Amino acid sequence: MPITTGNHPKALWPGVNAFVMGKYNEHPKEYSQIFDVKTSKMAYEEQVQITGFGLAKVKAEGASSEYETHQQGWTKRYTHVAYSLGYIVTREEMDDNLYKSRSFDRGAMLTFSFMTSKEIVHANILNRAFNSSYLGGDGKELLATDHPSLAGTWSNELSTPADLSEASLEDILTQIETATNDNGHPVAIRGQKLVIHPSEAFNAERIIKSSLQNDTANNATNAIKSMGLLPGGIVVNHYLTDEDAWFVKTNVPNGLQSFQRQAFEFKRDNDFDTDNAKAKGYERYAVGFTDPRTLYGSAGAA
Repeated sequence: MPITTGNHPKALWPGVNAFVMGKYNEHPKEYSQIFDVKTSKMAYEEQVQITGFGLAKVKAEGASSEYETHQQGWTKRYTHVAYSLGYIVTREEMDDNLYKSRSFDRGAMLTFSFMTSKEIVHANILNRAFNSSYLGGDGKELLATDHPSLAGTWSNELSTPADLSEASLEDILTQIETATNDNGHPVAIRGQKLVIHPSEAFNAERIIKSSLQNDTANNATNAIKSMGLLPGGIVVNHYLTDEDAWFVKTNVPNGLQSFQRQAFEFKRDNDFDTDNAKAKGYERYAVGFTDPRTLYGSAGAA
């Protein structure tokens, strides 16, 4: 009879950290600092783009009002993916009284594998943000200079790729502040967090938190800090693969999203033919983005 232990194998064996995870500490959960995490009860989730109306028209005295209908645009579907992995403790290991020690180690390693896999799956949305092989609902990659709209095209990346600096970050924040909706009207999008590879951590800290302008002798205010343009601060993501790429997450709803269909579960049972003890983990979720205005950035100059 399978035994379900909840959503973490450590519940089976208290103190499991002392065997494996204590040797290599885990990074704190990072994907939830970038993605909006939601739950799902369906096989997939769909979000449909709906455009708004044009500008209000002048109405002459006694004349009829003009009427418009909103338009349905593209559809983004999030299809849940199942992830599973297990391990075996042999009959001989159990006979030799090695069951607990083997299970402690392997249970902890299994947990680490699931957590690392989840971080990589989420980070790959950003790793592929400039890759035209991975398209969003509007038919463009997440970061592009020519996202289509009813009013023409718009951009959420620097037209000329640049490494992270005070100047390039100000350029991106200016793009965010001047963003428009699909009808071409200004909308109140604000930058929230700077997302970077670990190699940019020191550079980002100086740019964001210096009281005066970074790397200059000018006695000038650090405008990004004084204006409070990145209230969420800096997010270092250890699963980004490009050291030069950097991103600004905005406050746009329905942007970077993570739908949890089935939380991580851990089960164990015995195999009748071999007498081996088997344990496995299982999880199911979908990750992606709907409105690309959720993220702005640059691939870096290299």
